[in-house]
Amino acid sequence: MKKLNGFTLLELLVVVVIIGLLAGYVAPRYFSQVGKSEIQVARAQIDALEKAVDQYRLDNRRYPTNEEGLAAVQPYLKKALPNDPWGRPYLYRTPGEKTDYEVVSYGRDGKPGGSGEDADIGVAQVITKASAN
Repeated sequence: MKKLNGFTLLELLVVVVIIGLLAGYVAPRYFSQVGKSEIQVARAQIDALEKAVDQYRLDNRRYPTNEEGLAAVQPYLKKALPNDPWGRPYLYRTPGEKTDYEVVSYGRDGKPGGSGEDADIGVAQVITKASAN
């Protein structure tokens, strides 16, 4: 009788279980890194937008109005006005809660507040109204 070379069903099941366990361990770590990188991208884009707002103020002696929004700073950007990493436009408001203006993303959930990846992201410029005059 000739012996056939190959894998038994039991050996294949063991390999599938091992692959499943590895995927269950690696996938959550990988996807948490994706969320962190989206937050880093949002912070970098907000920083660039704030620099453009500051340049606009130097040229025009005022910040863009709420009505003008970030579209007013488009000439100061190297690329088109970006959306946040979750596909929504950045929010611009002047005056800000604690500063002359704010550029904000509401994070992954798109709602104010939240924590983790759903937290609001914004790097507000600290310029007092007295020093702006």
